[in-house]
Amino acid sequence: MYESLALYIDGRFHAGGERREQDVFDPATGAVIARLPHATAADLDAALAAASKAFLTWRTSSPMERSAVLRKAANLTRERANYIARNITLDMGKPLKEALGEVTRCAEHLEWHAEECRRIYGRVIPPRNPEVRQLVLREPVGVCAAFTPWNFPYTQAIRKVAAAIGAGCTLVIKGPEDTPSAVVAIARIFHDAGLPPGVLNAVWGNPPEVSQHLLSSPVVRKVSFTGSVPVGRQIAALAAAGLKRMTLELGGHSPAIVCEDADVERAADELCNIKFLNAGQVCVSPNRFFIHEKVYDRFMARFIDNVRGIRLGSGLDPQTRMGPLAHSRRLPVMMDFIEDSVARGARVEVGGRHLQSSGYFFEPTVLSGLARDSRVMNVEPFGPIAPCAPFKDLEEAIEQANALPYGLSSYVFTNSTRSALRLQNQLQAGNVNINHFGQALPEVPFGGIKDSGIGSEGGSETFDGYLQTKFVSQLN
Repeated sequence: MYESLALYIDGRFHAGGERREQDVFDPATGAVIARLPHATAADLDAALAAASKAFLTWRTSSPMERSAVLRKAANLTRERANYIARNITLDMGKPLKEALGEVTRCAEHLEWHAEECRRIYGRVIPPRNPEVRQLVLREPVGVCAAFTPWNFPYTQAIRKVAAAIGAGCTLVIKGPEDTPSAVVAIARIFHDAGLPPGVLNAVWGNPPEVSQHLLSSPVVRKVSFTGSVPVGRQIAALAAAGLKRMTLELGGHSPAIVCEDADVERAADELCNIKFLNAGQVCVSPNRFFIHEKVYDRFMARFIDNVRGIRLGSGLDPQTRMGPLAHSRRLPVMMDFIEDSVARGARVEVGGRHLQSSGYFFEPTVLSGLARDSRVMNVEPFGPIAPCAPFKDLEEAIEQANALPYGLSSYVFTNSTRSALRLQNQLQAGNVNINHFGQALPEVPFGGIKDSGIGSEGGSETFDGYLQTKFVSQLN
C-alpha cells in the first residue's frame, strides 16, 4: 500500500479536518494514488511554535543523544527501504532500483552526520594576558526552514534534516507536494527513533504561501532550499529581508567535456548512464556535451547505440531502465526544447517523442548539429535530452562550458594529467568529476557557485550553515 499521507507537527501526525487536499498521481499511469493534506495557517504557526519550544532544550542536548537518534534513523531507513522505495517509484516514477539506491544511500548520510555531530569543536585562543581565557564556541543557529524538491525526495530531505538535527537545531520542512511519501516516511522514522516532539515538523501546501509564512516569521533563523534558480532568488529575497542565514542548491546546466585523449567508449558509456538517470531529472545531470572533433564520430556512434538500448517503462517493472517524467507538465517543455533546436538546424539522432500513453513517458533523446543560441544549450532541460557538439581545442571547450551563469557540476574525460589539471582549475563549477561520477557522497561537500547556489551540504562543511560562532573572553 502507498504511504498514508499526513502533516507532522509537534510529534503528532495530522490529516483530514478542514484542510485542503491535493491529488497525488502515479506518473506511469496518470492515476490518482493518494490525497495530500495542505497545512493551514494555523498548522504552520503550530509547527513554528513547536520548533521554537523544542529548540530551548534540543540546543543543549548531548551530541551523543543526537548521534544515537541519527543512528537509529539510519537503521530504520535500511529496514524500511523496500517499502519507501516502492512509494517513491509510485509517486515520482523512477525505476525501483534507482529509488532503492536513493533510500539506502541515505542511511549512509545519516550515519555520517551521526559521527560528525560528535565532532563540532570550538577552540581555545592563546591570550595576550595570562589571566584571560579566550574561547570560541560553535552553537546551533536556531529554528530552520527547509524546502525540498521532488526529483530526489528522500535524499534532499535527509541532507537537511540530518544536518539540522545533528547541529542541535530544530526544523520545519516543506516537502514536495507531487512526491510526498518520502518526507512522510522520514517523519515516521524520526518519530520512531525517539526524536523529541517539535524538533522535526513536516508540512505541505501552496509553495509561495508556505514559504512566505515561514520566512516572514522571526522564529526562523536559517533557510535551506533546493530547487530552481528563479524560485531560489525569491527564497533568498525573503530570507534576506529577515537577515536569515541561507543554504541554496539551485539549478545547473552541467557541461561534459570529452577530450581527444579520452577513453572514448568508456566516456560514452559513463555519460549515458549519468545522463538518463532519473530520466534526466537530476540537478547535476550532464546537459551540454562537448566532444573533441577528432573523436566526435566515435563517441556519437557508441553513445547513440547505448541510448537506443534504454528500455522505457513503469518503474515497477524490473526490466525498466528509465521511467516516466514526474509531471505531465514536463512533456510539452521537452517538445519545446526539441522543436527550437531543430528550427535552428539541429538533428534528432534518436528519440525526440512523447510516447502516447496514459503515463508521462518521453523518449531518451540525442541531438546533434546544435546552434550555440539553441534554447537547450542555454537553459537547463531537466529531462532526457542530450545535446552534443564538437570542439576544436581545450580553450574553446572551457569557454563554452563557462559561458553560462550556472556553476553546479561538470564532467571531464581525459587521460592527460596536464589537461585534467587545467580543467579542474578553470572550470567554474562547485563539483568537477574527472573520468567518473564522484560527487554527492556523505563525506564530500556538495554545492554550486555563481547562480547555482550558496553554501554546501555534506562533508566536514555539512554543519557550517547551521552553526553560529560565539567568542568568550573571561578575565579571572
